[in-house]
Amino acid sequence: MDSNLYTLLQSSPYCPSSLLGSFKPNVQTMQSPMNRAYSGDQLSIPRLKFEGKRRLSVVKSIPKAEINDSSTVEVKATEDVKEIVNPVYVPTPSNRPLRTPHSGYHFDGTTRKFFEGWYFKVSIPERKQNFCFMYSVENPAFKKPLNGLEQLQYGQRFTGVGAQILGANDEYICQYTEESHNFWGSRHELKLGNSFTLQNGKKPPNNEVSPQVFNQSVVEGFQVTPLWNQGFIRDDEKTPYAKTVKTARWEYSTRPVYGWGNVGSTQKSTAGWLAAFPVFEPHWQICMAGGLSTGWIEWGEERYEFQNAPSYSEKNWGGGFPRKWFWVQCNVFKGASGEVGLTCAGGLRQLPGLSETFENAALIGVHYGGIFYEFVPWNGVVEWEVTQWGYWHVTAYNETHKIELEASTKDPGTTLRAPTTEAGFAAACKDTCTADLTLKIWEKANGKLILDVTSDMAAVEVGGGPWFNTWKGRTYTPEIVSRAINLPIDVEGILGSFPLLKPPGL
Repeated sequence: MDSNLYTLLQSSPYCPSSLLGSFKPNVQTMQSPMNRAYSGDQLSIPRLKFEGKRRLSVVKSIPKAEINDSSTVEVKATEDVKEIVNPVYVPTPSNRPLRTPHSGYHFDGTTRKFFEGWYFKVSIPERKQNFCFMYSVENPAFKKPLNGLEQLQYGQRFTGVGAQILGANDEYICQYTEESHNFWGSRHELKLGNSFTLQNGKKPPNNEVSPQVFNQSVVEGFQVTPLWNQGFIRDDEKTPYAKTVKTARWEYSTRPVYGWGNVGSTQKSTAGWLAAFPVFEPHWQICMAGGLSTGWIEWGEERYEFQNAPSYSEKNWGGGFPRKWFWVQCNVFKGASGEVGLTCAGGLRQLPGLSETFENAALIGVHYGGIFYEFVPWNGVVEWEVTQWGYWHVTAYNETHKIELEASTKDPGTTLRAPTTEAGFAAACKDTCTADLTLKIWEKANGKLILDVTSDMAAVEVGGGPWFNTWKGRTYTPEIVSRAINLPIDVEGILGSFPLLKPPGL
């Protein structure tokens, strides 16, 4: 690993993530998304309550046979919970509400350099713990490492599939293979999976299957949809720089509350309509800015159970990661009277062309009370001051509002991997989910403060590099580009009428 890439070890967001929040002890027990029929009609958005208690337990990991007998469970929670949480699975419906553009798998079958990564997060406010699930695939045109002749023909390419989790107490687990034979992704929906190890005589799933079929076929692996996440992975013991757990097993269902846009409106592409084309890469899409998840996670020797826990998902794809980047995300806040979800990120990315030209790109998105507050380079200005580690200060304004966020941490952070162009799946970023955060939004017209919240469960990240000193940046978008992005072009609507022309991922 060269010195620049080693500096990545000191940094990064694996492009991505943020969300909904403002929870106190409990969210009102709600009808699970799995217990309700989905249709093309807009589902009613659940009201998140802040009084009462969310049913939650933390128990020692025990054999699956004993888990079915709740009398054997040793409860470690603050309330006497005797019931094992069993999430209910429902297949992903077509035309589901709150689906965002770019939910699908963007690989187009060509041999160009390509990666895609997905990020799913569950927060448990009562325990002040978060679980961040990250999946990635690199250069899937090549199902295994390139031989010498292929390297001469295509150049250096790194291949493989990774699954990593940043979990309770900022502990970590990662399983990785250089082969992608058993990876699959849905062309136009947020569905993906991989089988690291199979049961004897079983074939790997190549699409969404029921949890029972998955468990009968897959020993080690995962499958994810907008409404379901399950898997089992075993640490590959290649992470000497982080505290790890040996195994992780999980099953949980999710009900989306926010996509990326106003509730009841068409959901937006995070980077505008130009994200439908392979320019300004890497691309980034928040798939679910807020949701409620129910299920369980076995994390080493402990089992965490949760109902209606705040959750989030996002993804990124393209030829390579930014040169360097930062990220702030939170879905658990104090001080608000409704749901709040925050996502903020910025990066130094390469512009298309033969020369090595880079630009600052950044945005802040907040969902609050059913309204989406968007601060992007094409509707305003975003400015930031981010240190090598420990401090994030970002401000922005658009035509109607101003926003400021400040995050800090004394936690040393945990180094995570990301699919890099320089070294493949390598240590490239540093994260923690225990940062302190303040977030404020004002109306520009009268200076009225409309949101003033805090959190001690913010997720923060720096990545890429080198990070020699504090990064102070400001977005700048040429007028012609700003006008182009602001054009009311519905790429998905247009291409939806011509399915054969619709690119993968959209």
